[in-house]
Amino acid sequence: MSDESRDADEGTPLTRRDARDGVPSDGVPLADTAFPTFDTDAIPPRPPLPTPVVAAGTAASGSDPLDTADHNAIREQWRAARDEFGTHVSRARDQLDQANERIKQRTGRDLILATLIGLAFGAALLGSLLFVKALFVPFALAAALLGVYELSRALRASGRRVDVVPQLIAAAFLVLSAYFAESWLSWVMLFVAVAFVIVWRLMAQMVAKDGRTYGDVLADAVISGFVQIYVPFLAGVALILLEQEGGQWWVLSFIAIAVAADTGAYAAGLAFGRHPMAPKISPKKTWEGFGGAVLASLAAGVLLAIFLLDLPWWAGVIFGASILLSATLGDLGESMLKRDLGIKDMSSWLPGHGGLLDRLDSILPSTVPALCLYFLLSPWVVL
Repeated sequence: MSDESRDADEGTPLTRRDARDGVPSDGVPLADTAFPTFDTDAIPPRPPLPTPVVAAGTAASGSDPLDTADHNAIREQWRAARDEFGTHVSRARDQLDQANERIKQRTGRDLILATLIGLAFGAALLGSLLFVKALFVPFALAAALLGVYELSRALRASGRRVDVVPQLIAAAFLVLSAYFAESWLSWVMLFVAVAFVIVWRLMAQMVAKDGRTYGDVLADAVISGFVQIYVPFLAGVALILLEQEGGQWWVLSFIAIAVAADTGAYAAGLAFGRHPMAPKISPKKTWEGFGGAVLASLAAGVLLAIFLLDLPWWAGVIFGASILLSATLGDLGESMLKRDLGIKDMSSWLPGHGGLLDRLDSILPSTVPALCLYFLLSPWVVL
């Protein structure tokens, strides 16, 4: 063969198979130091797969390392545990509901809702007094206005003529003046507020000309003035105490003692109550409950005096006893008022509590002894 033909053959490109196999068409293997021949014997052996752990008494499957029967057994155990837990929860819920119904039948109060609402109000009150005491002012104003509205509606439902809007206007001015004006101006504002609602009622009666008797008209006027004294004026006394130096701690203390007395009376009366305290006024109040209120209020008074008010323990006893007396009288007084009106609660706005005024009945009268004891017992007050 000529050189030209050899040169032509050498210029012919390799086929795909020859390139893959590394063997040219003439059968001579390619030799290239950059690409050495692949040696299959140099590949290390594959490590063995881990042997699954098999429980004693069972045989491992050669094809599936995890037995399906074990999966099903574990699933059944989890399902049984979940069902058992759900059964325990349902049983505990039923027992709690039954206990709550028994308490509700005995005391007329839904314990769960009463506790939750009480905690919510307590948290709001505590937050307003701990951080910025001025935040307590809108809290007290809203409580006073709602109390006036509840009491006015209850009186109107019993046949009394009470003007709601004038009552709210006078109450707002009376409460705000207690904090933002001089203390002595509160008495002036009380006189103005009482005179305002009485004159409004008399003028409204003159315009109506419905033949109402003089006795009923006089009763309406006196009751209108009583609303201003009972709710906004006593709420304003709390704001007078709040305005003093360290007054926020005294406000927090007397409210805490009143709540402790109410809680102690409720718990002791529920557990040991047998002898009614004032059956014609409040049949569910017992002497055993009053004993619980005494212990709770005195203990709270001593602890608060020592750790919060920087007072001796005997001052805490006086403080606790004074708030206990005012809170008890306020509670009985509101019960007498509701019995005279023929109602059980002032309203139904607060489930488990009745109305807002039903919760303020022991707190509002306690503002007066709290303010008096502040000036008598506070070590930093100079009269």
